[in-house]
Amino acid sequence: MEGTMHADAKIRAETGTESGPRGPGCSLRHFACEQNLLSRPDGSASFMQGVAEKSREQLIRNTCEAVVLGALHPRTSITVVLQVISDAGSLLACCLNAACMALVDAGVPMRALFCGVTCTLGADGTLVLDPTAKQEKEARAVLTFALDSVEQKLLMSTTKGLYSDAELQQCLAAAQAASQHVFRFYRESLQRRYSKS
Repeated sequence: MEGTMHADAKIRAETGTESGPRGPGCSLRHFACEQNLLSRPDGSASFMQGVAEKSREQLIRNTCEAVVLGALHPRTSITVVLQVISDAGSLLACCLNAACMALVDAGVPMRALFCGVTCTLGADGTLVLDPTAKQEKEARAVLTFALDSVEQKLLMSTTKGLYSDAELQQCLAAAQAASQHVFRFYRESLQRRYSKS
């Protein structure tokens, strides 16, 4: 996943080259994350990972609202600002991951963390996790899922293209397995950040 969410910060790259749940084509690209980048907001994060703007915004908003414990802070507004610096594919998943890390960095109470995972289906039915922009363009179907960290419960999905029910279930299962790699990366990134303090 390689859509950069913020530019002017030192970025730490992590290897995410482990094979995914469905073979060598289903591996995740490298992750990188930096928190506390902006001076004025309560929280900020840059998340690097290799739909229309308003639609994407609404999907991200709905996902955040599904996990944020807003009842703990009534009459409080939370604003998440995401800045797309580049788009090398899996942009919505990258935005979801950046939003989650920014909420964590701000100390916003959530019932669970969440992550985004995108996969594509080729003309021959080949499933690719974390596709590049080129792979998305050439795919028969592009599916993005938002999953929670507690039960890998589906919080949101958006799809484009043609696929069968069996292929949808196959993509969801692959995304749920891949989400464990993303959540592990979150934990490691947070441990590094707070072990320095």
